[in-house]
Parts: sequence; structure tokens; C-alpha cells
Amino acid sequence: MTEFVGYRCSLCQKEYLPGEVTYTCPADGGNLDVVLDYPAIQKKYRIEDITSRTDASLWRYLPLLPVADPGGEGTPLRMAGWTPTYKPERLAKKLGLQHLWVKDEGRNPTASFKDRASAVVIARARQIGAEVVVTASTGNAGAALAGMAAAIGHKAVIFAPKTAPQAKVAQLLVYGAQVILVDGNYDSAFDLTIQAAEEFGWYCRNTGYNPFTAEGKKTAALEIWENVILGVPPSAKALNIFVSVGDGNIISGIHKGFKDLVAIGWLESMPHIFGIQSELSAAVANAYFDKTEVIRPVQATTIADSISVDLPRDGVRAVRAATQTGGAYITVPDDEIIAAIAELGPVGIFAEPAGAAAWAGLKRAIAGGAISPDDPVLVLNTGSGLKDIRAAMQAIQAAPVIEPTMAALKKHLASAS
Repeated sequence: MTEFVGYRCSLCQKEYLPGEVTYTCPADGGNLDVVLDYPAIQKKYRIEDITSRTDASLWRYLPLLPVADPGGEGTPLRMAGWTPTYKPERLAKKLGLQHLWVKDEGRNPTASFKDRASAVVIARARQIGAEVVVTASTGNAGAALAGMAAAIGHKAVIFAPKTAPQAKVAQLLVYGAQVILVDGNYDSAFDLTIQAAEEFGWYCRNTGYNPFTAEGKKTAALEIWENVILGVPPSAKALNIFVSVGDGNIISGIHKGFKDLVAIGWLESMPHIFGIQSELSAAVANAYFDKTEVIRPVQATTIADSISVDLPRDGVRAVRAATQTGGAYITVPDDEIIAAIAELGPVGIFAEPAGAAAWAGLKRAIAGGAISPDDPVLVLNTGSGLKDIRAAMQAIQAAPVIEPTMAALKKHLASAS
């Protein structure tokens, strides 16, 4: 564990000691950044001390995390992170790119990026003696919390909109979490969760609220640094990262990870981070386009439920992830998100709509001239397509039904050729 110095408000920059606050800035409600003792890390560790570690999970980065080792050896908690990074050459050729990677977060224990945040929050809960962890979720964050908590016998309570995909709700229940469906949207569930945490003394995992969620999500940036950036010659162009954005915590967490590496002196130049939103849930993108950090709520109706958010709770830091790295925001229509699912599938990547949105955004960036053929690009698929089979079925044609005879098979093959 790296002892952290405390917190810094992302809005007013006021600093707090570790025990002074728990969630957001008391002065203005701003999201808190965890501040590490960067000089101490630089003095104590070398890059080789990290890259030589054998943990095939996010826990290989414990020296850069503000939590103690949570234990749980031999459980799914120890398998979060360290997801595969593919080089799909056929897709690269199709897009005219020389260097393309896709990082598949669907390979996490509960099949989404959110396992990273939940694993670290569970570690923090154990550290401070919190017996119950609660969160609001459209599905993935809740499943991640439920799965990580179940792995070590911790109690989890999940508030989810009643419209959440049934596959995701089933996952919550199977893991044994206490699940409460709210007759409202994600924002309604979010507000109720905070009230319940205050009323019952539960530890709240909500993204864009609990500062330790970004610490978990930053581990994806550490993996990208270790697996991609360290292997790129210093003279090469900066890496361009495409990630879908809902409440803004994933993109801000990734940005935080790279900022930590720069502060330690292990990263010279910041990658360009591109945030992708559906046109039907674009509160953060709208602020970016208006050149402001004021996040105005929208009425989100996108099919990509994981990024369907009326009022992003980490919107300010999400805007900065693009503006401070030379990236940008791109919005895509839902039909292009659905088409992207079908485009990723033939190379073995099954993405849910939120993950496919990042791919759709890359295609728009190329068409608009923001990405050139020699620009290195990494796309994050944030969740497995198994999370939303209904959306996946919209991306493909239904399989044919034939009589169980050779004649029928031959007839079908002839008509299909």
C-alpha cells in the first residue's frame, strides 16, 4: 500500500487529510482527487519493480494505490483487471490504421470495467471497517460490486432503475446482493443511495461521489502504460485512447492514472483521451462543445444503458480528461453504436452498446480527420455483449431455421451463397 497524503477538490483545489472527508468536498461538492506521496513512490520504486510483479490483476499496482491489500487470494476479487489488449489487424486494415489496439474489459470477473472500481472500494471498505457497501447502478457497477463483495463475503446493497436490462439484474441477484429496483432513472437511484448511506451508515460506492472509484479505474491507464506505451519508441506519436462516457468516472479515472505516472516521472507525454457519448446522452460532450465545465442535465434515452445518464456526477473531470490531454469529445447516433457491435464481433470481441460506442467514435474521428493512418490508437471495450443480448440481436440477422435434412441444408447453402 502507498500511504496517501489526502484529497484535493477538483473544483476549489482545497486539500483535506485522509480522515477529514469521505466523499465530496464539503465546501462546494466537488469531486475529490486522491493525492499520493509521489516523491516517496519515486524514491522507493523503479519502473521495473512494477513491471516485474507477477500479479495478473490490478493488484500488481498496489504500490500506486491508496488501499491496503484486501486479501481474498484465490477469489474473483484478485482477478479484476489485467484484461487482454488485442491487436486486431483486420480491423486496423479496414480503417487504414497502422497501429490499433482494443482493450477488452469484458474479460473482467463480472464482465465489465466496473470491477476495477468495485475491487478497490471493497478494499477500502475492509480497511475502514464498513460492513455494508451500497451503490446505484444501471447494472454494471452493481454487478461489479455484488461480485467483488460476494467473493469475500461482504454485504452489498444495489439500487437500480427498474428499466435496467434483465441480464444485469439477474447477475446482481445471483451474486446474492440485496437488490432494490427504483421506479425512476439512474439519477433517482443515485440520490436515494446517498440518502440511504447517510441514514443507515452504509459505505457508498457511487461513481462520481466516492473518490476511490477513480483510483480503481485508473488501473486501466496503468495497464495501458505498461502493455502499450512502454513498448512504443519515444519518437512515436502519442497514443490516442477512445473510451465511452456516461457519468464520467471511467474517463476521469483513466486520466488520473496517467497524471499519477507523470507525477512520479514514469511517463513523459500524456496520451490524447477521446470521450465518446451517444447523441441521446451527451451532457459531458455538450459542455465540451460549449467550451465550458458547466454540466447541464439532459434527458438520456440511448440504448447504451451503461452510459445513459441525465446528469453526469463526474462531468467536470470528464471534460478535463479531453481538454487537458489534447483529446476531444465525439457523439455518435445509436444506430452506429449497434452497427459497431457487429463490426467488433467478427474479430472475437463481443461488446455491449457502451463499449461499442467507443469504436463508433473512432470511426467518426477518422472520417473527420482527427485521426491519421499513422496515429497509434487504443479503443476500450468497457463491457461484454452478454450484458445486453437484446441490443446484440439488433446488430445481426437472426439465424435461419431449416428442416433437419441434407436437402434442406443444401437448399439453404445455395441460397446463402
